[in-house]
Amino acid sequence: MEGSTLDLFLAGTDNAILMIEGYCDFLPEEKLLEAVQVGQGAVRQICSAVKALVTKCGKPKMLDAIRLPPPELYRLVEKIAGDELHNVLQIKSKIPRRKAISLLEEKVINRLTDKGYISIEGLSGSGETILDLIDEEDEDEEIVVDGEVDEGDVHIKPVSRKSTPLFTEVDVKLVFKEVSSKILRRRIVEGGKRSDGRSPEDIRPITSSCGLLPRAHGSALFTRGETQSLAVVTLGDKQMAQKLDNLANVEEFKRFYLQYSFPPSSVGEVGRMGAPSRREIGHGTLAERALEPILPTEDAFPYTIRVESTITESNGSSSMASVCGGCLALQDAGVPLKCSIAGIAMGLVLDTHEFGGDGTPLILSDITGAEDASGDMDFKVAGNEDGITAFQMDIKVEGITLPVMREALLQARDGRRRILAEMMKCSPPPAKSLSKYAPLIHIMKVAPEKVNMIIGSGGKKVKSIIEETGVEAIDTQDDGIVKITAKDLSSLEKSKSIISSLTMVPTVGDIYRNCEIKSIVPYGVFVEIVPGREGLCHISELTSDWLAKAEDAFKVGDRVDVKLIEVNDKGQLRLSRRALLPVPETSPEDPSSNPDVVVIADSGKASDEGAPQKYVSVPKAEGLAEEKIDRAKVKSSATKVASSSKSNSAETTLLPRKKVFKRVKKSGSKAVTGVSSNDGE
Repeated sequence: MEGSTLDLFLAGTDNAILMIEGYCDFLPEEKLLEAVQVGQGAVRQICSAVKALVTKCGKPKMLDAIRLPPPELYRLVEKIAGDELHNVLQIKSKIPRRKAISLLEEKVINRLTDKGYISIEGLSGSGETILDLIDEEDEDEEIVVDGEVDEGDVHIKPVSRKSTPLFTEVDVKLVFKEVSSKILRRRIVEGGKRSDGRSPEDIRPITSSCGLLPRAHGSALFTRGETQSLAVVTLGDKQMAQKLDNLANVEEFKRFYLQYSFPPSSVGEVGRMGAPSRREIGHGTLAERALEPILPTEDAFPYTIRVESTITESNGSSSMASVCGGCLALQDAGVPLKCSIAGIAMGLVLDTHEFGGDGTPLILSDITGAEDASGDMDFKVAGNEDGITAFQMDIKVEGITLPVMREALLQARDGRRRILAEMMKCSPPPAKSLSKYAPLIHIMKVAPEKVNMIIGSGGKKVKSIIEETGVEAIDTQDDGIVKITAKDLSSLEKSKSIISSLTMVPTVGDIYRNCEIKSIVPYGVFVEIVPGREGLCHISELTSDWLAKAEDAFKVGDRVDVKLIEVNDKGQLRLSRRALLPVPETSPEDPSSNPDVVVIADSGKASDEGAPQKYVSVPKAEGLAEEKIDRAKVKSSATKVASSSKSNSAETTLLPRKKVFKRVKKSGSKAVTGVSSNDGE
């Protein structure tokens, strides 16, 4: 079913179809009929199996238990109200017509039930009133003779002289409704005109407008005759998706859902508004499934979409009005739909012989509520000019055949095309752009292994980003997809910059300018090279000169230029400021400027704080390598270099004593080692 373009439910008998419902992806009418034919074949097999079971162990049908209204009641109702019904059913407006029918029904009930007795022989004959009958009940009592009962006991047996009511109110109402339907059907078949004056193929007048609610993300008011739908679209992020409960213990969400509301006021009534009824849930599901195929994919439009259709007036096919209004509202909200769709409800008068026709079934387009109640079929079809997206049909007769369904589908296609043409005349037209009140959603793709850097320990990092930038939500997926939802562009860009910085892959050698020092520690400073990403600049990499404490030269908030010199296995960054400083020029008197000597710091302590340290130098050996050595091991060499140290009197402010070096000549030559002298020697 996941790969199928059709989801069809079918019920029927061995030779007719009773009900179909389904959803498809712009399936042509002929393909749908083929599917129905296949389904009917399967139903026929099931019916054969059921008949075989009935033949084997079934019981006789209890037809005697079915109580039908008396046959003479049909004649009486038609004689009392027939002419008036012809006139009442020609009233075009729903409310006045319904009031007139109700008054006429009450008149018939009063004449044919215990509210007013009549004789069967003639309707004009006098009938007994209720008061007369009550008085007669008090006359004549039957007294039991002595000896039959205890003395003093009197048994009274009233003898009723009133006539039994001819008909019950339930029977009269049932027959009145059936007679009204027959008169309506006869008028359509014989005269070719419906209650509102339309021909069988005509569609009621259509008006539509978008942007009716300026604060909503999208809105549309769709009116077809006396049926009207106010559709409102709300856009949100993933957190607004509808969560569904299931038995699989797996979270299930819907990113698109349509909620249908049918308040009592839509039909001129008052009533309690509670939870959605089964009718509202069914109509909403039909409209939702009809609109679903035209929606963009989540990758193309990463919003949760909610459509609310409120029926403000109803006279037939409010679910199909929800499809039309919902389509316009989605366009007004800026949802990039694949195309526009419309819905229409089709009716049927199956047996036209009874009403003076030639026997050909009569298909009605865009039926009203009265035509739905009095007709033989209600067939709702939604789609575009070329295909169907949703359909639902229920039958009030024994069933229809495939040829009748084919005619209904083709006539519905013509009706949809006319409705779509009217929707194109919508004034004002759909905005077809996101509302300024709609949230902004940006999708980023990062390396999957970087997702945890966005979330942080216990979600602290992502919460801090939301708090700092003011965005509404940041959703991450294991595949590296990051969705940012914000109310305005500035907060969106700020959070986007932070996340980009957190997940970037730095390269050794990159230079970062004007970076802020975020914190100072004994061993260096932490510098924020990009928003949310810091690296350590060791104290030895801060300046060219020796620095005892980082606080002596820097403070939190200072801005420096740094260069990335290392990225360890944990992804931690090592920075250097010294690498970007200019190389200082040395004077000729400076021993360190002689390329043939090695400068070694004096191990003696300065007598005064801040006084320059003493250094000695030894000749370099060609091709020597430099490495740390133990000062104690070369103590004996101090005397050898003492005289050289005194003769040069080299006092300088170069690096203080920190390291002792030795030079080892390559290729087996004799090692020459230089160390700093003690006590200034």
